[in-house]
Amino acid sequence: MTDLNYSSSELMIINAARMLRNGDVVFVGVGQPNLACNLAKRTHAPDLVMIYEAGVIGAEPRRLPLSIGDPTLVSGALSVVSMYDIFANYLQRGNVDVGFLGGAQIDRYGNINATIIGTDYAHPKVRLPGSGGAQEIAAWANRCYIMTPHQKRRFPEKVDFMTSAGYLEGAGGRAQAGLRGKGPVAVVTDIGVMEPDETGELTLTALHPGKTTQEAIDNTGWPLKVAASMRTTGPVTEKELRILREELDPTGIYLKSG
Repeated sequence: MTDLNYSSSELMIINAARMLRNGDVVFVGVGQPNLACNLAKRTHAPDLVMIYEAGVIGAEPRRLPLSIGDPTLVSGALSVVSMYDIFANYLQRGNVDVGFLGGAQIDRYGNINATIIGTDYAHPKVRLPGSGGAQEIAAWANRCYIMTPHQKRRFPEKVDFMTSAGYLEGAGGRAQAGLRGKGPVAVVTDIGVMEPDETGELTLTALHPGKTTQEAIDNTGWPLKVAASMRTTGPVTEKELRILREELDPTGIYLKSG
């Protein structure tokens, strides 16, 4: 098979999509998680139930939705309810299997910062968009996946501001805080995959083809643990790239073709 050319964004989206299981109920965000969920539904998970924050349940979009309120989400959906119902009667009651999250910073215990860069809230170096529904998804979804490029500035030992809870200060932190959801079970980057160990600390468990353990260590802001048995993710396929590029995002809105 001829070697395929693909961007780091495509690599992350494809590997995130593969983590979804057929029949999962997934809370879909905008951007790259949106692509990952729609890719999974068109490949190995045709019975994926996609929920969008604006109140759409069982979305069957014919084209890539550009926002959580895109009209294409309504046509063919199982139900349309209020935003309150989505959070109170679906997410908080445990009816959402998966939440996809992202952020400017993710620390060693999977806590997410999407609020400020810098420690002075009133005068930050950068003010970010904030939580939206992410803190609720992080708290109550049965499991969460995080997608982000593997860069040292994105993986500090401790986030500047905790927007969404991972494992807080370590294993047991979520239970003590009253958070029912399992928390982040995997962080997918353009180098590999990190998963929490028994202490709640993110540990490198898989590498993408051609990537190295040292690359991951060099791009992490704490002494990164490495699993004793390292996996290699499956190669990107022509079918996955074709669906992403030709069916889901032909104009490169989220793929940022490279």
